[in-house]
Amino acid sequence: MSDLQDLAMTSKAWPFEEARKLLKRFAKNPPAKGYVLFETGYGPSGLPHIGTFGEVARTTMIQRAFEAISDIPTKLICFSDDLDGMRKVPGNVPNPKALEAHLQKPLSDVPDPFEKYDSFADHNNAMLRRFLDTFGFEYEFISSADFYRSGRFDEILLRCVEKYDEIMKVMLATLREERRATYSIFLPISPKTGRVLYVPMKSVDATRGTITFDDEDGEEVTMSVTGGQVKLQWKPDFGARWAALGVDFEMYGKDHSTNTRIYDQICRILGTPAPAHFVYEMFLDGDGQKISKSSGNGISIDDWLKYASAESLSYFMYQKPKTAKRLFFDVIPKAVDEYHQQLRAFETQDLKARLNNPVWHIHRGQPPASDMVVPFSMLLNLASASSAENTAQMWGFIRKYAPEASPETHPGLDKAAAQAVRYFHDFVKPAKVYRAPSEQERAALDDLAHRLRNWDGETELQSLVFAVGKAHGFDPMRDWFKALYEVLLGASQGPRFGGFIALYGVPETVALIDSALSGALVTG
Repeated sequence: MSDLQDLAMTSKAWPFEEARKLLKRFAKNPPAKGYVLFETGYGPSGLPHIGTFGEVARTTMIQRAFEAISDIPTKLICFSDDLDGMRKVPGNVPNPKALEAHLQKPLSDVPDPFEKYDSFADHNNAMLRRFLDTFGFEYEFISSADFYRSGRFDEILLRCVEKYDEIMKVMLATLREERRATYSIFLPISPKTGRVLYVPMKSVDATRGTITFDDEDGEEVTMSVTGGQVKLQWKPDFGARWAALGVDFEMYGKDHSTNTRIYDQICRILGTPAPAHFVYEMFLDGDGQKISKSSGNGISIDDWLKYASAESLSYFMYQKPKTAKRLFFDVIPKAVDEYHQQLRAFETQDLKARLNNPVWHIHRGQPPASDMVVPFSMLLNLASASSAENTAQMWGFIRKYAPEASPETHPGLDKAAAQAVRYFHDFVKPAKVYRAPSEQERAALDDLAHRLRNWDGETELQSLVFAVGKAHGFDPMRDWFKALYEVLLGASQGPRFGGFIALYGVPETVALIDSALSGALVTG
């Protein structure tokens, strides 16, 4: 066993903990199919969203952790449920009225409202694959419609017919009495209308592998469950898919957790061990409400990438996946800065510490060096103090602070500077509220300006700022720094103020203080 494997077997990083649990499943025998199969699911009724990213990113982290502790090959499947019926017309598509005639038809049979693909599902699946490819995920894509219609699911579907009573017993125990009367694990697709039908079965023939039901017009129909003519209800489909593919690991949100026992039972009834699971907590918006793609609250992938890197989003997803987290715009600066702090720490860490560092899991053990010589939070305050309109203005200040840096040598910093300007104009500027200083604060600010005018370059700026606060009796000292942020930057919090002065410039900071003391910032 290598040093990496040895240390990974005791690492407390959650991907390694989950990988070790999964490895125990193969203590006696490796998987008969020759690899360990990880799966993520996607509902193509809408475009990929930030939850999709989180699910694939976290699954990939566990997959890579597993590869670090085991020589068993792995595979990741992304499964699209595109045989599901379209239950409602999305409001964010062109000419939505044209889709109303296709309600309840499989998404793979609904015309593409964007008129670029053969079906609405094909369009959304293409968006999913482009999305996954953009982030460099390695996966095999499987379409549910193709899985059913190509016959790959036939063996399990016939087994579902054989085990119909057992599976129905599992399902009926979870349903209200009125629902039991019409429920069936099978959803036939009407040969006349093409719609997915939620109808009771009149009979299920295990010998012939057929079901009998009344079509929408009341005519009795008998059809085979194979060949994509029939699909499974979503809960039985979960367990049956695991059985058909031999899935070894799947994670999903807490909203699925109450169904885990159902999925597992169905998978076992069909003759296959249930996979290992990982249930993650849901994301909350700025008001603490669950994020929903239908309501549009929270933040999208495109929103995040407008203001920060994909790697910082991966870092956010890595953090405490079993804890509900607010996913809103104000989490971005902190995620960016913490991600780069971990990159810098990685360079000096031993292997044991590196395996516990989130960037090992984000970058498969080979993270890049950080070129963020200025923290993102500092860039935001710089943009705020200077009312920066573009990156060139930002670089005018950055070069004074870090003369060796340039857009060419520090492309990550250059991109972050542009994102900071964007973030400032969209979020910080509209919320800026300056206040006038109290008498104590006014005296301290006047003293700070005086000391900065006479600064000889030898005293550390942060020490100088701290000395002013102490001299003017601020206790606790955080009240002094809070006053600096609120009076000079129009914000309730900010960076190390000495570092901000070094970046913004001593003369510029003196001018900023003078403006505050004259009342120009409050009235402006």
